[in-house]
Amino acid sequence: MAHAASRLVNAAEQLLGAPLPVRVRAWDGSQAGPPGAPVIVVRNRRALRRVLFKPGELGLARAWVSGDLDIEGDLYTALGALAGPLWEHDDDAEGRSLARTLRDPAARAAVRELVRLVGPPLPPAPPREEIRRRRHLHTRRTDKRAISHHYDVGNDFYELILGPSMVYSCAYWEDGGSLETAQRDKLGLVAAKLGLRPGQRLLDVGCGWGSMAIHAAREHGVSVVGVTISQEQAALARKRVAEEGLTDRVEIRVQDYRDVRDGPYDAISSIGMAEHVGAERYLDYARDLYGLLKPGGRLLNHQIARRPRRDETEYEVDAFIDSYVFPDGELAPVGTTVTQLERAGFEVRDVESLREHYARTLRSWVTNLEGDWERAMRLAGPGRARVWRLYMAASALAFERNQIGVNQVLAVRTPESGTSGLPARTRTWNT
Repeated sequence: MAHAASRLVNAAEQLLGAPLPVRVRAWDGSQAGPPGAPVIVVRNRRALRRVLFKPGELGLARAWVSGDLDIEGDLYTALGALAGPLWEHDDDAEGRSLARTLRDPAARAAVRELVRLVGPPLPPAPPREEIRRRRHLHTRRTDKRAISHHYDVGNDFYELILGPSMVYSCAYWEDGGSLETAQRDKLGLVAAKLGLRPGQRLLDVGCGWGSMAIHAAREHGVSVVGVTISQEQAALARKRVAEEGLTDRVEIRVQDYRDVRDGPYDAISSIGMAEHVGAERYLDYARDLYGLLKPGGRLLNHQIARRPRRDETEYEVDAFIDSYVFPDGELAPVGTTVTQLERAGFEVRDVESLREHYARTLRSWVTNLEGDWERAMRLAGPGRARVWRLYMAASALAFERNQIGVNQVLAVRTPESGTSGLPARTRTWNT
């Protein structure tokens, strides 16, 4: 059918109530929209069926992951242009916003036009990369399933993205410097905040591929227990520990943090793990870690945060992230995290935002992924590679725009004497 792009743009503008900020190229070769703008490529009618049967972010995500929808030109520019009309909405739930939209006669006419354009409205099956979403139980079994979905993708795929550091969390950037240097500096910052010294015991919760454990043992002479519930992470972490000659000081376990019973520890690092805990379990998480520390022991909790909502009961996990990236992941405002740590008994001594640092880290990871795109698709499959490209690029923009943040919270199991063991001016990090 000729001129499909014009019909798509007209219908989209009726639904959005605003000009479409991107250009559209449809399956029939037609184009419409502002010249010079990023191009959204609608490869087939199936892309529209996905959106019609699942309006909003999830339908668009399914079209993107399956390859039915693509972007030509700079991905960040396109996502930035689309963010306003598509994703930057108020605190109302998506369903109610959609219901209000469809009460508009022009919007209903636009939907009818889309239905005519795509033909028989048979719902396409979701891409195989989509995990079936369930209520967020955060049991040991459901957490293991969620972690496996995200991390057991293949160590080679992650090394392509992360680089040799194999650190899957926000780096700490000085002026200039490489991703590797920034990740080394982040591990050094964590160690300094924890005041690591030879002879101490460190528990690294959610140890990933062992980078923090290796750094702490090699650079600070501590004994480390690292726990993860990802089999693939543990296998590579153990290999890396052995190659560093640190098997006498580093133990990597496939173990849920809730099952660790061999405290007390002098320090605990939890870097990019607490997002998986869930709001209902967070106080238990904090109490578990508190109970594993010696009096005077320190916790460094490095965690992504979201902006608070006017009504916290209306918080919903991002549909794309929940279905394709971090199943059962939940974000909380940093104030909520601090409150829960204090309720568990901790004294919170320092909160440092690294928001801009994470945006830069994510852009570096996207560069690595795009720079070896064909290999990435071979390693993880085209759909999975597309998931990670979209997730990391969109996340970079979200950090840059202060829609989400990341914070290092330093907390102490301060003894009854009140002696925290920290310097009066914490940011000097004298130990």
